[in-house]
Amino acid sequence: MHVRWITGGMTYANSFVYGNILIDAGVLPMAVEPYAAAIDTIVITHAHYDHIAHLPEIATMCGDATVCIHHADAPGLVDDARSLAMHFGARSPGMVPDVTLADGDRIGTLLVLHTPGHTPGGISLYDRKARLLFSGDTVFTGGSFGRYDFPGGDRRALAASIERLSGLEVDSLYPGHGEPAQRDGWRHIAAAREALRLYG
Repeated sequence: MHVRWITGGMTYANSFVYGNILIDAGVLPMAVEPYAAAIDTIVITHAHYDHIAHLPEIATMCGDATVCIHHADAPGLVDDARSLAMHFGARSPGMVPDVTLADGDRIGTLLVLHTPGHTPGGISLYDRKARLLFSGDTVFTGGSFGRYDFPGGDRRALAASIERLSGLEVDSLYPGHGEPAQRDGWRHIAAAREALRLYG
């Protein structure tokens, strides 16, 4: 299955379309519109505003798509402090998710991995057969990782999450920010693990 990358630019997070699933919803709705007819599920990797800014409009545009988020981050959809919305001069979407996720859940071919540290309810999504990982803000290409100095962040939890991801067979890595890696995704994860150990 092909992954379509919708860049969030310098301010907002990447979104990805994977079959009938949209991952994150910070991008402008017009960027998602070409894929809207195929999307029936929206998965939010964590509830920071740059990943959820246009969630209500996009969900409606996609025929009232099912909105999914880890239960520990669901409050961020209505709580401005948890979502960091004030940093963007905005408000949280004010939505209650249709589905709250937990570690080990499945959405289509994607396995939900609870990867806290950047936020308490951060998740990554792994397709084992395709050897691809949507990592949210847990780990980025180039060996970097998500900040843990925001409210709810936890360095130890982030280190454990990256350690967990480093045990996966990952060719393609699709992070919440920056360019995806189409090959050797595991190398980027290993580099992030080492960078956090040495400098984090």
